[in-house]
This record gives sequence, structure tokens and C-alpha cells, in this order.
Amino acid sequence: MWKTFVLMFVAMSMIPAGDTAGKLMTQDFGSSPLFVAWSRFVLGSLIALPLLRPETLRLLANWRIWLRAALLTGGITCIQTALQSAPLADVFAAFFIGPLFSYLLSVLLLGETVTRTRSALMGLGFLGVMLVVRPSFDMSPGLLWALAAGLFYGAFLTASRWLAPIARPTSLLFTQLFLAAVMMTPFCLNQIPPMTPTLAGLTATSAILSMGGNFLLLFAYARAEAAVLAPFVYLQLVSAVALGWLVFKDLPDAYTWLGLSLIIGAGIASALLSQIRTDAPRQSETPRPVN
Repeated sequence: MWKTFVLMFVAMSMIPAGDTAGKLMTQDFGSSPLFVAWSRFVLGSLIALPLLRPETLRLLANWRIWLRAALLTGGITCIQTALQSAPLADVFAAFFIGPLFSYLLSVLLLGETVTRTRSALMGLGFLGVMLVVRPSFDMSPGLLWALAAGLFYGAFLTASRWLAPIARPTSLLFTQLFLAAVMMTPFCLNQIPPMTPTLAGLTATSAILSMGGNFLLLFAYARAEAAVLAPFVYLQLVSAVALGWLVFKDLPDAYTWLGLSLIIGAGIASALLSQIRTDAPRQSETPRPVN
């Protein structure tokens, strides 16, 4: 379980880093949010080409693979639109409905186990998010885009767990990138901005970090249930705060540190709880010494 925790922590660090590059593209270079999302999928597909296998091509005939790619497309497009038009704190507050939504979907649709302890940890993590972002909730269009992004992302996380048994993480990664690129291409060919070296570097950085984070995320969802991993998704906010500090000079205050402590604590407690439940059957199966 600790390996899974490390996978999730690294993945949840890479994804906000990719979003930071995307925000710089829209904020400083006027790039369309559609172009940011589309460029991630196109470049990610090209980078993932060496992972292509015969089984990967067979997956393209599975409607569930298309559904999952559509959920990812909607989530990334909505979050980039929200980041362009709403305060960062409000965007993150609305977006982090995603782990809660994934938790509920995993229990209702996949039949995963729900416990009071696990639910309490989800609530603790969400409380930490609220302390960090302290949103205004003025129901602006940007906030609605962020809320939609969170719902898309939560459904995508559950779909990743749903499809984990049918394909390798490498095959799932290529299909989600390739199919999302195919879906968006008709709407994005006229959104390509004039390229400069800096913009090209940000475009590549956004794509590589987003692809790498999602790649590790697939490995994690192949190892554990979605309901177990849901609290770890909040670890994105730890990296988002650090990047806001380094890139945008947003210094954390006391409430932010307290919120981050709750988020990290909920993630560690979830890992400990899962490890205890994993070790318990092994201990019960250990033969007793004969006197």
C-alpha cells in the first residue's frame, strides 16, 4: 500500500504541474483552453506510441474505452476554461468535488466497500481543501466550469478502476490520449496559436507532466480500489500550493498550512488503514507454533 501511496503522491504532483504550465499558456500567451487540452492529448499520444500493442488496438472497439476518454476530455477542457475565468481558490474548491463523486460512484456502481472510517477520512480531506482554498462561491460561470470538471474527473477516476481488469495501464493510457485527441481535433484545428520557443516549451511541459501523472495514476488504480485511493487525490492540492508559491508568489498562510496538514494526514491514515487490512489476513493465516 505504501508503494501505491508513493505512486499517487508523485502522480498528484505531476498533474498540477501540468495545469500550471497550462495556466501560463492561457494567462500569459492568450492560448485557448481548448488548445491546451488538445495539445496535451496529441503530444501525449505521440509520446505513448512505443507503448502500442495489438491488444491496445482491440480496445478501440470497446464502447467503455470511448466513454472513459470522453470523460477525460470533458474534465480537462472544463478545468482549463475555469482556470482562465475564475479565481484559483474557487476553481480548486469546486473541482475537488471529484474525489467525493468518485467515492460515491465506486460504492454505488462498482460495489466497493464503504466504511465509517474511510468516509470520515474523505470528509477530513475535504475539510482540509476548504481550509486551503476558502472559496467565495459566487456561482460565477468559471465556478460552474470547475464544478463540471470535478464531476467529469470523479467519473473518470471510477471508470479507470472499472476498466483496470481488462487492459494494461499502458494500453489504457494510449487509448485515453488518442481517443481524446480524435474527439477534439475538429474543434481545435483553428485554435492553434502562433508558436514561440517559450510557448512551445510550455506546451510540451504541460503535455509531458499531464501524461506522466495519469500514467502513474493508472498503475495505482490497478493496485487498489477507487474508494481507497479517493483521499489521495486531495494530495494534488499540496503540489498546487507549492507551485503557487514558486511560480505565482502566493505565500501560504496559517489556514493553508493547517489544511495541508489535514489533507496529508487523511492520506497517510488511509494508507495505514489499507495496510492494516491487507496484513490482517496474512497474520491470521500464520501457523501457530506447536508446543
